[in-house]
Parts: sequence; C-alpha cells; structure tokens
Amino acid sequence: MAAESDEQRRGLTIGEIAREVDIAPSAIRYYETIGLLPPPTRVNGRRHYEGSTLQRLRVIARAQQAGFTLGEIRELFFGFAVGTHPVARWEVLAHRKLAELEEQFRRMRAMRDLLRTGLRCGCLTMEQCTVWLSGLDQAEPVG
Repeated sequence: MAAESDEQRRGLTIGEIAREVDIAPSAIRYYETIGLLPPPTRVNGRRHYEGSTLQRLRVIARAQQAGFTLGEIRELFFGFAVGTHPVARWEVLAHRKLAELEEQFRRMRAMRDLLRTGLRCGCLTMEQCTVWLSGLDQAEPVG
C-alpha cells in the first residue's frame, strides 16, 4: 500500500476544491455554514478539505440541477435514519418533487392557454375582456 502524499495528508484547499467542481469558494463556505459540508480541518488558519468533499459537492450540484432546494438537499443527507439506502432517499424526495413539477406544468399550461386566447382577443378594454374575466372566480389569488 502506497504512503499518502503530502497533498492527501494535508487535504485540498478551498481554491482547489472550487476549481475542481467549478463552484465559487463563497458557495463552499456557505454550504459549511448551513451544514451541508462538514467543517474542514484548518492548517495555519486555512481550510483543508478531504477528498470526500468533492463527491459531496458533486451530489449537491446534481441535486440542484434536478431542481432540489438546499433545504431538500439537506434532507437528502440528514433527514433519514442512518443507513437509509440512497435509492430510498432519492425516491422519497423525487416523488415529492414530481408532484411539484406536475402542479407547475398545470399552471404553465393554463398560462399558455390564457395567453394564446388573449392574442385572439378583440376587446377594447381589459376591464371588459371576456378572456381575462372568464375563469376569474377560479383563478389563484394574487399576492
């Protein structure tokens, strides 16, 4: 078994981590603050991270690409019993996120339909427009 290199022993600096995963150092510090990343060791006052931090940051980035909030990502890491398989974690959060997406799609389709209908409108004022007034009683509240 090969001995650890000095770099492996001392860990990676925040700049090295940031370049590797293409993320701002300030985001890494923020993730530490909110508990998504464990506190790094300090060498002469400078942060030094274990290689596993790279993998954690990649998971965070992937989850964000899928539309998960930082709170949901925190739940992914810490909201389950120790030993819960990653598939089970993703499954719980994915079902919830899919339901949210379906609701967003429903609202977007309704918006699209209203806009398309509005493009064919010949009304003289908005207050008299049947396109905008129809369905007003079932519209979502504003504000």
